[in-house]
Amino acid sequence: MPGTCVIGLQWGDEAKGKLVDILTGNHDIVVRYQGGANAGHTVVSAGQTWKLSLIPSGILRDGVACVITGGVVLDPARVIEEIDGLESRGVRVAGKLQISDRAHVVFPWHIAEDRLLDGSLSGGGAIGTTGRGIGPCYRDKVGRALAIRLGDLYRDDFRARLGHVVDFKNRLLSGWQAAGTPPLDADAIHAQYAGYAERLRSCVADTTAYLLDAVEDGKRVLFEGAQGALLDIDHGTFPFVTSSNSSGVGVASGSGVPGRWVDRVIGVVKAYSTRVGGGPLPTEQDNAVGQHLRERGREYGTVTMRPRRCGWFDAVAARYTARLSGVDELAVMLLDVLGGLDELRICTAYEIDGRRVTQFPSHVTDLARAVPVYESLPGWQDDLTTVRDHAALPAAARRYLERIGELLGRPVSIVSVGPDRDQTMFCESSTTRRPSWPRPQPRAPATA
Repeated sequence: MPGTCVIGLQWGDEAKGKLVDILTGNHDIVVRYQGGANAGHTVVSAGQTWKLSLIPSGILRDGVACVITGGVVLDPARVIEEIDGLESRGVRVAGKLQISDRAHVVFPWHIAEDRLLDGSLSGGGAIGTTGRGIGPCYRDKVGRALAIRLGDLYRDDFRARLGHVVDFKNRLLSGWQAAGTPPLDADAIHAQYAGYAERLRSCVADTTAYLLDAVEDGKRVLFEGAQGALLDIDHGTFPFVTSSNSSGVGVASGSGVPGRWVDRVIGVVKAYSTRVGGGPLPTEQDNAVGQHLRERGREYGTVTMRPRRCGWFDAVAARYTARLSGVDELAVMLLDVLGGLDELRICTAYEIDGRRVTQFPSHVTDLARAVPVYESLPGWQDDLTTVRDHAALPAAARRYLERIGELLGRPVSIVSVGPDRDQTMFCESSTTRRPSWPRPQPRAPATA
């Protein structure tokens, strides 16, 4: 059976969690394959709101297995908090969730390093992390010598390994921290994490072997991306990125499942652009339009509650990530937020140092100098939140969707007009597959 992957094509917060929740009904397994507790996925159903950071959004459906793979860096306290929160509201987790024994573990020193390092950068250099220790944990993973994986917590030598790491980290942190800051206590951390390990024992498994068996047995697997493709460590707006491959290229490395088993990739975009933290956002609107988008879209971070920067839809950026992630079709979310604007704009090219380009720049300083070239489309005043049929959308809304599909070279197959499950329209056949991907031709730009 085919596998499906849901990838955010912008800087995160594209409403991937809602889409994964909807698609879960047609799958046997939902997989979270990268990132950590820096992700925030929100699902609304029957008037209830669920906020998840580590556990796949598919956990809200019965009869579906959920997997956190070795590509994820795991904060045990956070995942236990999520489990307890779900079960307190009647969602069964036991027997449904598996966590890879290969997942690297976030420890207190990672959080301390994260906050100290990002806080020490000035002059516009601060990346704007969530402070959850994700980057430092990935750094130790690559460095190997100081890394501890979830499976290590169950080994006889865990206390000895922990002591070695704590000794090194205390020496490292002493050069950064203010005088009088107490050192890390290896015994206290061991007791704390041994308790976490016992709580999670029934969930820990070799998820790589489980998933390889599953795809070979014909199980339907849904891969849930976290963050957005423009935050990819290798292909995003470096250094203002996350610490993992958040584009489609990370599916195989994070999950251990070869790409041949994924034959449907859905690229998720907002009908406009947002970004949290540092880094360029070429179409940013620090004006009444931006405030309209922020308030109508409730654009505040799920994890941090920081207000998101908002702007017009950037087709240059989204076309790049659609190609990068091998996207077959598009899901356009939060279309209703654009209601009430007389004119809409889509960025179809950049001008950088007087030269017009349609390729997304590889260097962040070039992107910072990019002046968007806009195409104008008519807006609409209608409230879309009650629309349930694509054909019932205002003509201007349908044309806006069509233009996004034309510029990205992929069909728009899913449209969302609100946070609830039923505020979702499927406007193309689910059998849609990869198109020929013609190069889109920008129209004449709007006047500045």
